[in-house]
Amino acid sequence: MNRLTHSLKEKLKGEDSSITGYNIGFNAGEDAGQTIFHCHMHLIPRRKNDVSNPIGGIRNLILGKGDYKTK
Repeated sequence: MNRLTHSLKEKLKGEDSSITGYNIGFNAGEDAGQTIFHCHMHLIPRRKNDVSNPIGGIRNLILGKGDYKTK
């Protein structure tokens, strides 16, 4: 999965130069949000300023889930 992830990141970046980062994640178990019960990974391309405050990572893509305050 690691080699595939790096390969896909390079492929996506080659197709879309606006990509500046990625979120990579797994949901393991129903209580963690898993809805497809086989091994799979989420590779989510991100772009500078796609959200106003990227702290919190992927949770910030879901309204109200990732608005972390820095100290």
